[in-house]
Amino acid sequence: MLWVIVPCLAIATFALGHLWRYRYDKFGWTSRSSELYEKRILAWASPLFHFGILGVLAGHLAGLLVPESWTSALGISEHAYHIVAVSLGTLAGLATITGLVLLVYRRRMTPSVLRVTSVVDKAVYPLLGAVILLGLVNTAGVGLLGLGGHPGGYNYRVSVAVWFRGVLTLHPNAALMVGAPWSFQVHVALSFLLFALWPYTRLVHVLAAPFGYAYRPY
Repeated sequence: MLWVIVPCLAIATFALGHLWRYRYDKFGWTSRSSELYEKRILAWASPLFHFGILGVLAGHLAGLLVPESWTSALGISEHAYHIVAVSLGTLAGLATITGLVLLVYRRRMTPSVLRVTSVVDKAVYPLLGAVILLGLVNTAGVGLLGLGGHPGGYNYRVSVAVWFRGVLTLHPNAALMVGAPWSFQVHVALSFLLFALWPYTRLVHVLAAPFGYAYRPY
């Protein structure tokens, strides 16, 4: 249920939800910019969060979609890959969580910004924060400090990554997730819950490329 059915349902909800939202709520396909209400905190929080999350996304794409055999064929040892991934991932995670804390603080403490925050967006902030925080625990705690009984770090590329690619090809092997550390399991479970809610929140703006900015009138 948890490692086969739920992920597939979440992916289906993610895809169909975006199609529904684009069809029936094009004017709502936005992050609902609040820059007019407050700029001082936003000037620091937004770059930290957005550049940090781009780094986190790049790390996930490399770690989950690129098989270990491919990097080995290029002459990159697992130890070298692990050091680079953990170092860059920790920096990106710290930037992301710092930016998110500042954004939530700004939204909560600025009355004008709070008034334009929807109920579902208020619910998604703690979920997003939990996903990012657990990802940082996995990267820095387990991968760097060896917490949870993994002194050399946990090689998720032979378990979680293989399982994830199986989900994308509709052939997930749930047994690969059974032996993963609890922090990885909770991180993955909450991530798919976030994917399921994604189309109905302000997060839809991630899939909106601002091509019009290049030729819009001054």
